[in-house]
Parts: sequence; C-alpha cells; structure tokens
Amino acid sequence: MIIVDSQLQKREQAGSPIRVAIIGAGAMGMGMINQINRHTPGMKIVATFDRAPDKVVAAYKASGINDYVLAGGDIKSAQDAINSGKPLITDDIDLLLELNGFDVLVEATGAIEFALSTILKAFEKGINVLSFNAELDSTFGPLLKKTAEEKGVRYSLGDGDQPGVTMDLYRYVKGLGFEPLLCGNIKGLQDHYRNPETQKGFAAQWDMTPEMVTSFADGTKISFEQSCVANATGMRVAKRGMLGYNFDGHVDDMKHMYDIDMLKEAGGIVDYVVGPKPAPGVFIYATTDDPNSVKFLKYGKLGDGPLYSFYIPYHLLFFDIASSICRLVDFNDPVIVAKGGPVVDVVATAKVDLNPGDVLDGLGGFKTYGLCENHDAASSQRLLPMALANGAVLKRKIKRDEVLGYDDVDIDEYSLVYKMIEKQKNIFY
Repeated sequence: MIIVDSQLQKREQAGSPIRVAIIGAGAMGMGMINQINRHTPGMKIVATFDRAPDKVVAAYKASGINDYVLAGGDIKSAQDAINSGKPLITDDIDLLLELNGFDVLVEATGAIEFALSTILKAFEKGINVLSFNAELDSTFGPLLKKTAEEKGVRYSLGDGDQPGVTMDLYRYVKGLGFEPLLCGNIKGLQDHYRNPETQKGFAAQWDMTPEMVTSFADGTKISFEQSCVANATGMRVAKRGMLGYNFDGHVDDMKHMYDIDMLKEAGGIVDYVVGPKPAPGVFIYATTDDPNSVKFLKYGKLGDGPLYSFYIPYHLLFFDIASSICRLVDFNDPVIVAKGGPVVDVVATAKVDLNPGDVLDGLGGFKTYGLCENHDAASSQRLLPMALANGAVLKRKIKRDEVLGYDDVDIDEYSLVYKMIEKQKNIFY
C-alpha cells in the first residue's frame, strides 16, 4: 500500500508515532521488533510480552533497543516506563492489557487458546488487535470480527503471510473488474506424515520450533491459511483437502487443469499447488466477459482466457507488518477479515494409526494433521476441528488418514476453545 509510507512519514514529522505492543518474541515477533525499530519511521515499539523475557531482551538488543524496562508486577511502574518512552518487557499478559499508551496489540504467538483468551480480553479493554495467527483466524475469525465490532475496536489478520498477500491480490484483481474464481497458494513440499523429529534440523536452522515447521510441511498450515481466505471471500474447497495439484512449471501454465464451469458453479474455490513457480507465492485465476477487457488482456500477454493468471511471487512475513498496522490504525482498512460466518473449516486427520486411549498432540505434532473441509459438510458430519485436537483422548481405533469426529474423542468441554466454537456456531447458524 503506497499511501502508507506517506502517512508514516507524516507521523514521524509530527512526532506522533503509532505505538505498538507485541505478544510473542519468537521468530516472527523478533522480526517485527527489528522491522519496526530499524526500518519504520512513524512507528514505535512500546511493550512486548513473552513468557521468556530473556527472548525479548535478545530481540530488543538485536534490533538496537538498549534502553528498556523489565516489568515486575507493579502496574504503576510499568505504566511509568511506557509514559517515559522506554519500551517495556513483561511476562504478565494481564499486566500488559491493563496499561495505556499503545494504539494496537500485535498477536504473534501461533497458539490458539492463549491468543484467543488474550484477544478477547483486549477487546473488552478497548484495544485494537492485529493478528499474525492464521490458526486462530481460521477457527475464530468470524467471532473475532463480530466481537470487535460490538466492542468498538478494530481487528484484522496481518499482511506478509499468504492469506493477507492473497487478499491484497484478490482485492486488486476484483478492483480491475475481473471475477476471481480461484485463490491459490504455491507450496514446495506437502507430506502429511512429517513430524517434529523429521523437521528438527530444519527448525534449528531457522530458529523455529519443530512443531511450527512440521505444520508447514504436513499441510496443516496451508489448510489454516486457505481457510482464512475462504472465510474472507466466501469461496469454498472443491473437495476435502483441496485439489492440491503437483506441477513442474509456472502457475501461468496450469490454467487448463481447472474447469471454469466448476469454478463458477462453486462460486470460486481456494486451493494450493505443489511444485510450480513462482514459489513461495500466491496466485489468482480470474475471468471476464467484457470483450474490451479480453482484447487488452491478450495485448498485455495474459493469454486468450477464459482464465487469466495473476500472481505475487513471494510473501514477506514480518517485513509487511508496518503496512498492516498503519492500514488498521490510520485507515480502518483491515488486510483480511471474515466476510460472515465460517465457510471452510480445518478438521483433524490421523497422521498415524491411533488406538483407544491415545492422547492427541495438536498442531505440528506426531499424531494429526489438518485438512480443509467446507463448513456445512464439517458441521453436518460432526468433524473434529483441528483446534480441538490437542489433548483429546481417542475412544476407538482410527486408521491413518481417517478424519476424526467429535464422537471419536473425549474433549474438554470446559476449555475456552470449545466454548467459543460453540458460541460461534450459535451466532452464525
């Protein structure tokens, strides 16, 4: 968004930066801190929460923040630190949420239950929230959007990850007068049976957790990402798990693999592909019935149609965080939010043969991976949301690649995740 740089320059010149509090100092949180402090005029880090404050200290020092305050349990001294302009470090999330002096809270933990609890508390206190958590938004995006509106605050999923990049491209293509029919995500690898042991080396290379990297490789992450896009656009999946074609070439040359009548009948689909260039980007196939548009799309070397390919050859992670923040705070322009109720869910699927009494281990674990399914089918078949897998206890034998249902497990019905899933159902259906 080119307008953002001018806006941030105005804030810098006026001495009125957007004040940012960050939750989580993992790989993404550290990147955000560095990006804002070193490269973003008109924006300032004022506080960071992490259960391990030493990680925040390291992130601050690496990004050039050397004058900071480690908070104790005293709200007054913590507030005084923020008022004095010194960035705060705390391991007490409730203390952070009691403080004044920031314009937006950025959630970057990747955890579902903790993030959900924190964001709901933030809304109650009148705090705007930008999430970098596709897992959370896939599961609760409709509820979070509605709750934010009711509380008079702003909520959005951020740019930089594939859902936000896809939504930017979707809006651009639609704004040109074309009809998007497929929102695609380009992957280099998809192996449902990867686990934290197989991904341990790669995770260490990039200072990420093995569980996070596993969720990238086993298809769970892309399922959450495409679910976010589906919920924001109203598009569905062509089948459980998506089509997921393998292709050695460029996405421009894959258009023949999709039937335009099927795409139109479905109202558009979300999908992923494995192998083609430009990885790791996103793409949209769109169409038009306007003869003048058809003529000049051909002139512009986009082919004869009826499907036309538009793509972005990268996603820039935390590098795009400043744009997301400014769009939300200064323009009330959320990058990506749910359009209405849930459209596509992510359901838990067995990664290995499972037996009665087995305890599931959730995202990026050894026992389950997530697949996209249309919400109406997931609901009618009582399929188990991936967000409820962690800690669920098996009641019967489940074969590898079998989708789990509510009736297959004992789950904690007192958990916040379960209660909010039920609340979301009651609101929208």
